[in-house]
Amino acid sequence: MTATTPQTNAAACILREPCRTSTDPAVCTRLCPHFIALHGASGTGGRVAAASIPADYRNVTVASSVARADQADAYRKVDMYIETFDRMFSDDPADRIKSLYLYSAATGTGKTTTAAAIANTYLVRHYIGSLQRNRRPLERPVYFLDVNEWQTQFNAFNRPRVPDHIAGPASAAYYRAMEAAKSAPFAVLDDVGVREATEAFRGDLHAIINARVTERKPTVYTSNVTIDELAQVFDARLADRVRDQCAVVPFVGESKRGMRK
Repeated sequence: MTATTPQTNAAACILREPCRTSTDPAVCTRLCPHFIALHGASGTGGRVAAASIPADYRNVTVASSVARADQADAYRKVDMYIETFDRMFSDDPADRIKSLYLYSAATGTGKTTTAAAIANTYLVRHYIGSLQRNRRPLERPVYFLDVNEWQTQFNAFNRPRVPDHIAGPASAAYYRAMEAAKSAPFAVLDDVGVREATEAFRGDLHAIINARVTERKPTVYTSNVTIDELAQVFDARLADRVRDQCAVVPFVGESKRGMRK
């Protein structure tokens, strides 16, 4: 009989890269307090779930992202960007983390994967850095807002004759997401400006962006609209403010959707 090698829990943990015990099956288990803090006792909760990053991307980091090979130029900029994350612990207002605008004309080029990877990397840096400084890590230092999904929630309770049992939960989820996207220290706004929207929905999206820009909170935007065309999506003043605070990272090539596992 062939002996089996004990398995660790590292594959399911966002801390697997920096953790020094991730290869030790006696330590790296779901009873690890750091795993529980980030993933919950069930493995589907904790700070990772609070970040609302889509399940397919919850353990992706900048180092492990599958988009890195196809987007080498973009990832050179992303690698430099994440080196600024220690500024989150600085008390000097000049040590701010700026925002990123991930753009490609084509869909499926790795923008969302990269945005999620950046958000996860920020979450890891925040968690470890807080513990190193004897601080309690925030419960939601990061929030990922899928703008298309959020707009679908808006439409679910802003149509004529929507039953209360549908409109009520959709409305509650919509406004919870709005407040989380405003208040999180770091946020991703995925797929900005890709769908036609009512003035009411556009106003809510403006409110999120305006709050984050005003409070100088770093945001990663993904879009198929160039940053110079944002004035056609938002009002010109808000578009200018986003542009002033963002570094643009172009993604090249054609869609890779359906080609990766």
